[in-house]
Amino acid sequence: MSSAATTQPFRPEHAERPARGTDTRANPHAFAGVFALLAPHLVELDRYLHDQLAAFEPEIRTMADYCIDTSGKRIRPALVFLSGWRGAGEPRADLLRVAAVVELVHLATLVHDDIMDEADVRRNRRTASREYGPTAAVLLGDALFAHALHLATQFPTTEICAAVSESTRRVCAGEIVQTLRRGSINITRADYQRIVDLKTAELFRVSCFLGTRLAGFDAGYVEAASRFGRHLGIAYQIYDDLVDFFGEESRIGKTLGTDLASGKLTLPLLALSERLPPPEAAALAAEVTGQRPPQLALRLRQMREYNVFAAVSESVHAELTASRAALSEWPNEAPTPLLLGLCDGLEAQLAGLKGVE
Repeated sequence: MSSAATTQPFRPEHAERPARGTDTRANPHAFAGVFALLAPHLVELDRYLHDQLAAFEPEIRTMADYCIDTSGKRIRPALVFLSGWRGAGEPRADLLRVAAVVELVHLATLVHDDIMDEADVRRNRRTASREYGPTAAVLLGDALFAHALHLATQFPTTEICAAVSESTRRVCAGEIVQTLRRGSINITRADYQRIVDLKTAELFRVSCFLGTRLAGFDAGYVEAASRFGRHLGIAYQIYDDLVDFFGEESRIGKTLGTDLASGKLTLPLLALSERLPPPEAAALAAEVTGQRPPQLALRLRQMREYNVFAAVSESVHAELTASRAALSEWPNEAPTPLLLGLCDGLEAQLAGLKGVE
């Protein structure tokens, strides 16, 4: 239900593995290639996910494969692997399984999100809704959810299943709240923050929680990594909301401009509304509420005129600052510099997006 996963992956050019004991306060984010480091883990994850197709009924395996077989960046499972990092090598079986769980939950939310947004393209190909029809796609998303929870039940205690189930409910609740408020202008920044916290940041948070928990880290570090994930998730969603207006469809690989068209009052639109003269703000409100057709080209020009990109970017940077602060007391834990590298990666993404503004 978050569109965050549709943006381009972090692809730094080089990677080096920081040793346990690296002082990230003195040399913050000394490496540039987190995802290069994770390449073997993500290969194993893809293999594991495709192995799961055998568990689906033969009639829907092709449909499930269509959702699994993507070029997405897998940032949520990456958070599981990074937060549970104890050194290089093959991913542990428990981390691999829980990474698959969170990715299946995420893929299910994307299927449902594309139905509600009436999106045609995701990751440079037709959405499941366009390929199989919205009715079948709804049920396909449900099947992905169900299999994720089935995998979660295979852990020796109920803790993992309970955490995943609760997070899935919260993600769905966030999407429901946003759906009920589509076409409404009665949304504050606090409302927006709450929706983002639920629909996107929650799965980031639980990915970091599950990784550190399964790796046996101290309870304090588990909590700190969870807070890191939450703030990173909020930053990532705000960035993705910027992409919907300032991205290039050929680069991003998804349908752009859907937020205004679907009456979704995101932070860029809120920031624009706050800056427009009253008559123009009223006209924008009429577009959000569906009383007049959306004027996307006009709103893009106004966003540039009123410097909306810079204003919303400040919110991304504020969340990334909070992410880094969450780990500031744990510089010597092996996952810390790796996780902090994701903040650098998102800032690079943001800088690149400004370049196409």
